[in-house]
Amino acid sequence: MAKMTEIRWHGRGGQGAKTASLLLADAAFMAGKYVQSFPEYGPERSGAPITAYNRISDERCTIHSNIYDPDYSVVVDETLLASVDVTAGLKEGGALIVNSEKHPEELRPLLKGYTGRIYTVDAGAISRKYLGRYFPNTPMLAAVVAVSGILDAESFLSDMEESYRHKFATKPQVVEGNLKCLAEAMQEVKKHE
Repeated sequence: MAKMTEIRWHGRGGQGAKTASLLLADAAFMAGKYVQSFPEYGPERSGAPITAYNRISDERCTIHSNIYDPDYSVVVDETLLASVDVTAGLKEGGALIVNSEKHPEELRPLLKGYTGRIYTVDAGAISRKYLGRYFPNTPMLAAVVAVSGILDAESFLSDMEESYRHKFATKPQVVEGNLKCLAEAMQEVKKHE
C-alpha cells in the first residue's frame, strides 16, 4: 500500500477538533487523496475530551479502526497534556502539534518522556486576531498541513477558500478571517522547527 498518513486529534467538545478533522479530509479529497475522518466520543458534553482521526492516502484504505500509532498527534487544547497521553503510539519520525503560546521545549516535561518533534502555534491568539473569538480549529488545521506536508500549501489554501466561500456564502467576512487564520498559522508554526 502507498504511504498512508494517520493523524489523531485531541480536543474538548466544542473546540472544533472534529470539524478540523472533517475539513482536512475535505481538503485532501479535493486534492485527489483517499481519506477517512471520524470522531470518537460518547455522550460527553461541551468541554469533555474528544478524539478525532484522519487517514490520508494515495490509494484506497481498507483499514476501519481507530488510529493507535499516528504519524501526527494534534492537541487543540493544551490543558489536555496534563490528563491525556497525547503521545501514546506516536510513530518515531512523527510529530506532536500543540495549540500553545509556549515554545515546544517548555511542554516537553508534560509529555511522559516523549523525545520526538514538537511544534506549537498560538491558535487561540490567531483566531482572536482574525475572527474576534476563540476558534482554534482553523489555525490548527493549517498547522497540520504545514508540519506534515501532506498537501501542497498553495492548493490547500485555494481549496479551503472555495470551501469557505460555499459554506459561508452569506457571511463573506467570516471567509476572509478564516483564510487569514490559515495563512498566518502556516507561517507561525514554522518558527519552532
